[in-house]
Amino acid sequence: MPQIVTIERHILDQQKRFPQATGALTGLLYDMALSGKLISRETNRAGLVGILGAADGVNVYGEQQQRLDMFADDVIFKMNDHTGRLCVMASEEHDDIMHIPDEFDCGNYALLYDPLDGSSNIDVNVSVGTIFAIQRKISAGERGALEDVLQPGRRLVAAGYMVYGSSTMMVYSAGQGVHGFTLDPSVGEFLLSHPDIRIPAKPRYYSSNQGYQKVWTPGVRRFCEWLQALDDDEREPLGARYVGSMVTDFHRNLLYGGVFFYPGDMQQPAKPNGKMRLLFEAQALAFLAEQAGGYASDGIGDILDIQPHSLHQRVPLFIGNRDLVETAESFIREHDQDWLEAYRPFREGRR
Repeated sequence: MPQIVTIERHILDQQKRFPQATGALTGLLYDMALSGKLISRETNRAGLVGILGAADGVNVYGEQQQRLDMFADDVIFKMNDHTGRLCVMASEEHDDIMHIPDEFDCGNYALLYDPLDGSSNIDVNVSVGTIFAIQRKISAGERGALEDVLQPGRRLVAAGYMVYGSSTMMVYSAGQGVHGFTLDPSVGEFLLSHPDIRIPAKPRYYSSNQGYQKVWTPGVRRFCEWLQALDDDEREPLGARYVGSMVTDFHRNLLYGGVFFYPGDMQQPAKPNGKMRLLFEAQALAFLAEQAGGYASDGIGDILDIQPHSLHQRVPLFIGNRDLVETAESFIREHDQDWLEAYRPFREGRR
């Protein structure tokens, strides 16, 4: 019988590498795993209990909130608000940071999360996911502040995601590689199924919404054509796979190799910064990609090096095999000077 490693045991084993560790991060990661179990349960029976479908609210991005979105958001907050491990939280679904209630102690970490990425796909039974990232507290106050979440991804302590599909998986990294766990519903435990994930050197897929190709910049269009072309004996054309739940598309490419990209465009000159949320989506997945040997860029440089200037900042995103993402950057440098000039002020917080 193969060795069985639960996520709790794995996280504790990782903690042993750091003799000075207090156990707070270990507990926080396990609480995120427990949140994933609860969200998975509701996702799998959403149509049976009336959770499926849109709610009355609209989030900060003007998107219709899904009922399951709101459930997931509430589960993660309630799981973490009283533990004494966090000083503040921030969610894609809230305009502002979420303070720890006054009756509870504060800790030394900040949690950022997208409670249900791809939630517009819920009604058609397509895989969705949860994305999370953890920063250390840097503010001087006791209760935590905006500056605790407005940190570059380079400072992340840990990040991960859950995918709710034909099976539920949790993938995380605390800076010691990327590890994947599959939920065994018969025992209610995440079991180690994908240890030390590395993005394959030979990519298989590219993932992008080509329905928007007409508004892509010339460099991005040429990059996509290059992905589809037979260049030489060493590089075959990549297959196209796109679900529309970014965490699902990223997960596929993490395991099989490839690139996901959601670029900015010049059809909306006031919004050349694309759609992806820097703090709630891009940073966490960029951290995981780097830990797995990959790379994430906004078309200019490393996502992890961007200094955030607002809670709901958006960025273009190219993520996956390093050579593919660096090729995208080269096409953009060569062909997209107008877009680069329009986007830089958003990247640098001047707009």
